[in-house]
Amino acid sequence: MVKRDFWLERISVAWSERPILWLTGVRRVGKTTLAHSLPAVSYFDCELPRVRRVIEEDPEGFLGQGFLGPVVLDEVHRLRNPSEVLKISADHFPLLRILATGSSTLGASGRFRDTLTGRKRVLHLSPVLFSELPTFGVRDIKKRLLHGGLPENLVAENFPEKDYAEWIDAFWARDIQEMFRLERRDAFLKLLEMLMAQSGSLCELTGMAAPCGVSRQTLVNYLKVLEETGAVHVIRPFAKNPKREITAMPKVYGFDTGFVCYAKGWRELRAEDMGLLWEHLVLDELKARFASSEIFYWRDKQKHELDFIVARRGFPPLAIECKWKLQSASKSNFASFASLYPDARLIVIASDAEKPRSNRSKGYVETGLAELEQAIRLAMEDKL
Repeated sequence: MVKRDFWLERISVAWSERPILWLTGVRRVGKTTLAHSLPAVSYFDCELPRVRRVIEEDPEGFLGQGFLGPVVLDEVHRLRNPSEVLKISADHFPLLRILATGSSTLGASGRFRDTLTGRKRVLHLSPVLFSELPTFGVRDIKKRLLHGGLPENLVAENFPEKDYAEWIDAFWARDIQEMFRLERRDAFLKLLEMLMAQSGSLCELTGMAAPCGVSRQTLVNYLKVLEETGAVHVIRPFAKNPKREITAMPKVYGFDTGFVCYAKGWRELRAEDMGLLWEHLVLDELKARFASSEIFYWRDKQKHELDFIVARRGFPPLAIECKWKLQSASKSNFASFASLYPDARLIVIASDAEKPRSNRSKGYVETGLAELEQAIRLAMEDKL
């Protein structure tokens, strides 16, 4: 079994803070495998009727069995009232550690009548991270960019085209129909296809309404569902100067580079494709370390743009530019941002960068993905 140490450490930290951990992520991203890799874990698959019956008939008796280690409730939203079970555990069995999994945000399902405020931590499992590639036996970053980071797709010998189509069918049937009961399958999946094909671009839903055959408001609702299920990442603009900055229109990224390539019809990667996919991979790394609410993009009305801004309360903004090659990095966009936010910290993340270093002539920190956390510390501590 593959041991994903980064995520095991994140789980351990979350349990040190709260008794309940909600582990979310799209289907086949590896939630069940990760749960099984926990030491001394008691695993229960809530898709099985027998398991549901045991838990639902007597939740206190189930939780009070004296488990020797943590308890995993996989696909917990299959229970009639999952929040009741989790609340009983947190309030009456505070030493018990529960990992509950699902393919959407906690509040997305109508079965959750309580979002467990103050009792839980939330962890979103990303597709395979850059640092995890050796664990999966992958040495070529281009394979990760083309195949994506769902473990089965990543290790496939050839481009797994049929697997992408099957995933989309299962996503509609299991995640969307069972939880949201949408009616317009063709319109919903057309929007998903268009967002994947335009991934990383500004999202203007009005122009997508006619191809999808529904109103703009319907697409707004669909986009919210896609975000709640993790199929897309909606990145909103960072702006405190509305006269000079873009303030409203979001960017939308597909959740996985493999699905982006599938939607674009890419079966082999060209040099001009690498930058966009590298940007997606950087976003995965950021989302694994920061809350979604802390990640933005930036663009001013003179079209200066930065890929990502990490804005944490009490800290200066961290501005990030993603470049496939360092030589293509330019300081002009950083300069425009720094003129508005002089306390900002600046980082270029490139595939050919080695250990993090301060490029004082250009005013930013250069790094690859392997040492991202060290680079962030360097940028935050060093006023370039």
